[in-house]
Amino acid sequence: MASTPPSSPSSPSSAAAPSLAARRRRELLREWPVALAYLSLFVALTVGASWFSPPDGGAIPVSTAWTCFAWLFVVGLFAAFSVVHHAECLAVKLGEPYGTMVLTLSVIGLEVLMIATVMLTKGENPVMARDTMNGVLMIVLNGLFGLAIIVGAFRHRLQNFNLKSSETYIGGIAVLAGLGLVLPRFVTEGSIGIFEVFLIVACLGVYGVFLRIQTVEHRGFFEYVHEDGSEEAHHHADSPFGVGYHVGMLIATLVPLVVLAKKLSVVLDVGLLSIGFPDAFAGLVVAILILAPEGLAAIVAARNDNLQRAVNICLGSALATIGLTIPTVLVVAWIAGQQIELGLEPADMVLLISTLLLLTVNLVRGESNIMKGVLHLVLFAAFVVFVFV
Repeated sequence: MASTPPSSPSSPSSAAAPSLAARRRRELLREWPVALAYLSLFVALTVGASWFSPPDGGAIPVSTAWTCFAWLFVVGLFAAFSVVHHAECLAVKLGEPYGTMVLTLSVIGLEVLMIATVMLTKGENPVMARDTMNGVLMIVLNGLFGLAIIVGAFRHRLQNFNLKSSETYIGGIAVLAGLGLVLPRFVTEGSIGIFEVFLIVACLGVYGVFLRIQTVEHRGFFEYVHEDGSEEAHHHADSPFGVGYHVGMLIATLVPLVVLAKKLSVVLDVGLLSIGFPDAFAGLVVAILILAPEGLAAIVAARNDNLQRAVNICLGSALATIGLTIPTVLVVAWIAGQQIELGLEPADMVLLISTLLLLTVNLVRGESNIMKGVLHLVLFAAFVVFVFV
C-alpha cells in the first residue's frame, strides 16, 4: 500500500495567503470614500474654485451654492463613515480606551488646527474660538450624546457603563469649562495676562493628568465589565491590516473632511442668506459635519450595547476640546497680537451650567435610559433656538 506523501511545510501558509490577500483587497475597496473626498477637494481647489469665490468679487449664485452644499455634505458624510470604520478597527486592535482616544485626538487636533489657521489668516474675531468651543460642547454633550443614549435605549432599554469614567470626565469638564469659559467674564482687564498664563498651565496640566489616568494609572475606569465577567463587544470584524494602516487612513480621511467643511461654510452662508437664516447657523452645520465621525461612532456603539464607548467618545471629546483648544488659541493670539474673549454670554452660561448639572444627575448611577437622552436633546434644541434669537 502506497504511503501518502507528506504535505509540504509551505502548504498551510500558501493556502492562507490567498485568503489574507482577498481580505486586504476587500478592505482596500472600502476606501473609495477617501478617494472621493480627495477628488472633491481637488475639484474645489482648482476648476471649481470660482464656485466658492467668484473671481469678479460678485455673489455666488444661490443655485450654485445649494448644489455645492449638497455635493460637499454628501461627500463629507461618506468620509465620516470611513473614519468611523477605521476607528472601530483601532478599537478592536488596541482595546479601550486607546481606540477611542485616537479618534478623539485626531478630530479635536484637526479642529484646533483649523481654529488656529483661521486666527492667523483671517481678520481678528475675538469671540470665534469661544463660540466654536461652546458649540462643540453643546453638540457632543447634548446633541450627539443624547442621540446615542436614545438609539441605545430603543434597542436595549437600560444600558450600563463604568461610573468611575463619567466621574472623571465630568469633574475635568466642569473645572476646565468653569475656568476657561465662565470665569474670564469676571476677570478685570488689568489681570487678564496673569490669568491667561494660569489658564494655559491649568488646561494642559489637567488634560495631561487625565491622559495618564486614562492610559496608565486607571485604564480600567474607561472599560465596562458585565456581571458575567464579559467585556463590552465591538461587533466589528478584525481587520487584515495593522494599527499603523488604520491610524494613517483615519487621519488621511479627516484632513479633506475638515478642509471641505470650510468650503461648505462658504456656500452655506450664501444659501442661508437666501432663506433668511442667521450666519451662526452655518457654523453649527459645519461643526456638526466635522464632529460627524465621533457622533456616528458613539451612536453605533450605543446601538451595539456598548454605551461605555459612547461615553468615552462624547465626554472625552468635550474634555479634549477645552483642554487643548484654550491653550492653543491663547498662544496663537499672543503670537498674532490678537485679542481673545473667552467668557460666555449669560444665555450660553446658563446652557453650559444646565448641561453640567444634567450630566451629573444622569450619570450618577452608571446607567442610562431614553428619558436621559431626551433631556440632553432638549438642551441641544435650546442651544439651536438661541442661534436664531
